[in-house]
Amino acid sequence: MKAIFVTGGKQYKVSEGDEIYVEKLNIEGDSVTFDSVLMLIDGENVTVGTPNVAGATVEAKLVKNGKQKKVIVFKFKAKKNYRRRQGHRQPYTKLQITKISA
Repeated sequence: MKAIFVTGGKQYKVSEGDEIYVEKLNIEGDSVTFDSVLMLIDGENVTVGTPNVAGATVEAKLVKNGKQKKVIVFKFKAKKNYRRRQGHRQPYTKLQITKISA
């Protein structure tokens, strides 16, 4: 069974056992449940929500919180002696999908 759900303003297509990286979540405990499931795919059966599938949930286990590799933001204007260098590390949450229920 596969599902498409929304978190952090992004859509993710997952199946049970997948490990995904999502925008940082402030969750209590080891697990999280997503109820904004847009689509369920079970072999030949496809259920599309309007906008969400009623009663469908995706359960995931928290693996870790962390930060991605540093991205350098460099601004430059030619002939104006203008240079700015800034680094950014985006925080993320790594999840393992444990259960998809309809």
